[in-house]
Amino acid sequence: MGNGTSIGRVRGLGPAHEGAHHWLLQRFTAVGNLLLVLWFVVSLLLLPDLGYGAVRSWLSQPVPAIAMVLLIISTFWHARLGLQVLAEDYVHTPGNKFAVLLLLNLAAIGGGAFGVFCIVRLALGAA
Repeated sequence: MGNGTSIGRVRGLGPAHEGAHHWLLQRFTAVGNLLLVLWFVVSLLLLPDLGYGAVRSWLSQPVPAIAMVLLIISTFWHARLGLQVLAEDYVHTPGNKFAVLLLLNLAAIGGGAFGVFCIVRLALGAA
């Protein structure tokens, strides 16, 4: 069949038109993580002590519990985005790439769900 013309060889190999969106999501989650971690550190410093009872009573309030849930979701989302780029850049075999991305998504969703579950359990006083 031959290689065809120069434009014919590269046609269809252009950008997937999702790179800018992915890049923006990484930046937004990074800014969100920065603000939420600063809030978290300041909030912990303002607690009378760092014992289980003090932290539990602090997390049983609605605003700290919601902010902690947002921090967990944003952190796992940001980690997933960054590791996805790493896997897409360095895993070249399609089957391996699929497996790595599947495991990455499962780990991110599982870790985030576990973190949210723990915060909800503490906030509702079941722990």
